[in-house]
Amino acid sequence: MSERACVVFDEHLIEYNFGQAHPMAPVRIDLTMDLARELGIVEGLDVVGAMPATDDDLNLIHSASYIERVHKLSDHPTYSDPSIGLGTEDNPVFAHMHEASALIAGASVEAARRVWTGEAPRAINISGGLHHAMPGNASGFCIYNDVALAIRWLLDNGAQRVAYVDVDAHHGDGVQQMFWNDPRVLTISIHEGPQSLFPGTGFSTEVGGEGAEGSAVNMPLPPGTSDAGWLRAFHAVVPPLIREFNPDVLVTQHGCDSHMDDPLTNLMLSIDGQRASYLALRDLAEEVCAGKWVATGGGGYAVMDVVPRAWAHLLAIVSGAPLDPAALTPEKWRARVAQLRGMPGPQRMTDGRAVGFRAWEQGYDPASWLDRSIQATRIATFPLNGLDPQP
Repeated sequence: MSERACVVFDEHLIEYNFGQAHPMAPVRIDLTMDLARELGIVEGLDVVGAMPATDDDLNLIHSASYIERVHKLSDHPTYSDPSIGLGTEDNPVFAHMHEASALIAGASVEAARRVWTGEAPRAINISGGLHHAMPGNASGFCIYNDVALAIRWLLDNGAQRVAYVDVDAHHGDGVQQMFWNDPRVLTISIHEGPQSLFPGTGFSTEVGGEGAEGSAVNMPLPPGTSDAGWLRAFHAVVPPLIREFNPDVLVTQHGCDSHMDDPLTNLMLSIDGQRASYLALRDLAEEVCAGKWVATGGGGYAVMDVVPRAWAHLLAIVSGAPLDPAALTPEKWRARVAQLRGMPGPQRMTDGRAVGFRAWEQGYDPASWLDRSIQATRIATFPLNGLDPQP
C-alpha cells in the first residue's frame, strides 16, 4: 500500500455547471483546490485523474432509459424533461451535462478503487457527493449518484459490508433509496429535519426495506442546531452503529451546507464543528476499517467564505496532516476572492469556535427537541442492529 492518500481531480471536474445564477457554483471547487495548493496540502496528496463512468457503469444504479434521456438532453440543452427532474429550477439542462456528470461518477469510483486495491490508504473526490440522484431521475442539483456508484463498485469487487455516513444538511435520500433493501450497506444520514428542508425525507422511522431492517439510519436535527448539539447527536448515533456493523470500508459525504452562513439551510455549525466531524470519521475509519476511507464533497452554497475552508480542512485530514485550526488563509488566495467578488476572503481557516459537547452518556433531557430526536433514532435503529437504545 502507498503511504500517500490521493485526491481525484482535474480541471474538467469543474465543468459540472448549471449556470451563473445557480447556487451550486463550480467556483467553490476551484477555490478549494486553489486554497489547498496555497496551504501546501496538495503536496501531501497524490493527485490522480479518472475516466468518465460508462453507460454500463451508470446502469448499475440508474435506469437505461434515464441515462439515454440525459444523453439526449445533454446534446440538446434548450430542451427539458421535468418528468425526470431535468430542465427544472434545481437542475437546469446544460451542454455536455452527461459528460460532466459521468466524469464525477467516474472520479468517485476511482477513489473507491484506489482505496480498495490498496493503492492509497484514503481517497477523496471533492467534486462528488451528488447524493440526491435517484435511479430514474435527477434531484436536488444531482444528475448521477456518484457515491452510490462507488459503493456499488466496492460491493461488486469484494467488499462484504460498506458503511456510508452523510453529514450534508440535506438527507442523503438517493443513496438510501438505492441500498434500501441491501443489508450489506449501512447508510447513516445526519441532516436538518424533513419538516423544514428539502427533500422532505429522512425521518428516524425510515430504517430499511424487508430483509435489511436497520440498514438505513436517519438522524433529523432541529433547525438551529449548532456545533455542540450536532456533535452530541453524531457521537450518540454514529460510532456505536459503525462499530457494531464492522464495515470493510467507510464512504462519507461531506456537504458543508450545515454551516451557519449557508444560504439554503437552517443549521448553525461552524467550520470548527465541521472539522471535528471530519476528524471523528477519520478516527472511525482507522479504528474499524483499517483506515480504508473514501470521502466526497457534497452541498455547500456559501461558495467563497465557507466551502473552500471547510474542504481544505477535509483534504488536509485525508492527507494525514490536519491543519492547525488557528492557521491564516494565504494572502494570495484572499486576493483572488477579492477579485472575484469585490471584497476580501476570510482571514482565518476556521471560525474560532470551541467544539465541546455533552456526551450522550451524561444524560438524556426529554425536554430537549434535540435529545428527543436523538432518542427516536436510537429507539428506531439500535435494536435492529443488536444495540441497546437506552441512554
